[in-house]
Amino acid sequence: MRSLDELIAPLQAIRGLQSKLLGPFEVNGRKYFLPRFTFRDRKADEPIRIGIFGAIHGDEPAGAHAISRLLTDLMAQPELGENFEIHGYPVCNPTGFEDNTRCSREGRDLNREFWKLSPSPEVQILENELRTQHFRGLIQLHADDTSEGIYGFVRGATLTANLLRPALHEAGRILPRNNNALIDGFAARDGMVYEVYEGVLAAPVEVEPLPFEIILETPQLAPMDLQVAALNAALKTILKEYRGMVSFAQNI
Repeated sequence: MRSLDELIAPLQAIRGLQSKLLGPFEVNGRKYFLPRFTFRDRKADEPIRIGIFGAIHGDEPAGAHAISRLLTDLMAQPELGENFEIHGYPVCNPTGFEDNTRCSREGRDLNREFWKLSPSPEVQILENELRTQHFRGLIQLHADDTSEGIYGFVRGATLTANLLRPALHEAGRILPRNNNALIDGFAARDGMVYEVYEGVLAAPVEVEPLPFEIILETPQLAPMDLQVAALNAALKTILKEYRGMVSFAQNI
């Protein structure tokens, strides 16, 4: 059984990194929380708020480790997060993470239940975050055991593809890109998919302006360290590119 405490303890020990346990909720008489860690550029008056979500499928731990790596890097090199407030949710499915199962311990695929009046407390907690945190961008980290390369889904703001494209390029230096014309049952081009399953974690339909929404998928059978490194490279590229886009728009 994996230990959630072992994953988050190093993050909780980082001075200056804000942490909060969201919940609690109870499963089989045991209390669980969703951990949230926040990096904030203290020099920014109105930082750009981004939410990054990992391990919503409990058997895909690379995303959890990549979020931990990114937050650690941001605290060590704050310039990487200039103008940002990053909310990292490394483990969105704690019981599935412990059990190494895709679904929660109650047998639910949490990433098919958003905005459907789900009874799952994990989904309810995350929906509240999505309603109240006013994110400018949402990034999900997943792994696909049927893919031999990294790829991504894009949705939301029209600029989203312009963020994913360079992110896949940088990640492709570490892992191959999936360039198939059909990925996970959807039409794809250059490793980018423009449709997603119903019920995935997403911004509320009423939110304005639309945030960018990216789902990154590593090849699950690749070595864990390479998956984490590729996701880390992709995340840093997304932050860099989006900061540049915002700066350009402000100067027009």
